[in-house]
Amino acid sequence: MLSEKEIRFLEHWVKVRDEHSRFLSKLSRGLPMAMLFGVPILVSIALVYFLSPQWYTKISQSASSVSVTILIAVAISILFFSYARMHFKWEMNEQLYQELTSRQQKEDAALKEKNQST
Repeated sequence: MLSEKEIRFLEHWVKVRDEHSRFLSKLSRGLPMAMLFGVPILVSIALVYFLSPQWYTKISQSASSVSVTILIAVAISILFFSYARMHFKWEMNEQLYQELTSRQQKEDAALKEKNQST
């Protein structure tokens, strides 16, 4: 017999399953957590630029395009982490959904067989 929590999960997942499987949905729902990892890198670069300009100018003279490369790399990392995290979460929920529906079908079949035999 499924618990109340499992039944609520099944009802919820049936409603949001298709919406959460879309690429843009995964990307947008994972973006806040991904930003928590990417923004500190950008903030640290900005702090070095504003708080220690002498050091930044020494470094920037040797590699002027590094800052643009870092920005692009951080943006790609944020997008990848955002999608990958939510896709993993969707896969875990989908697996749980499949397991619960299988268990529910087995229980229903056993109950139906029991009722037919009596």
